[in-house]
Amino acid sequence: MPPRGVKKGTKRARQYEHVKESQLEQGRSEDRAEEIAARTVNKERARTGEAKTSSRTSREDISSGRRGGLRSGSGGPRGQTREQLYNQAKKLNIQGRSRMNKRQLVAAVNRKQGR
Repeated sequence: MPPRGVKKGTKRARQYEHVKESQLEQGRSEDRAEEIAARTVNKERARTGEAKTSSRTSREDISSGRRGGLRSGSGGPRGQTREQLYNQAKKLNIQGRSRMNKRQLVAAVNRKQGR
């Protein structure tokens, strides 16, 4: 369900559904996907003046669509999170996934998918 103030069938409602579906495909839980989608839509509403109130950061920061991974840090492993990989491994019915670290999960998922 889109955030309050977003009418059904509007651009923001479609954006909410698109972001939510994208997050679910990345292996996030339903609740987390809804939260991320709502936050994204609310920020875009604030940036364009559609929201009644907004923070300075929401108005002046670069858009969430353009930002991408700019704030995710420069070092460390890239790609899916361990949680996302675990959820993917669960869908693929990979045994021993709960004891695997991120690198092991990547290898197991890739093996199972034939990559």
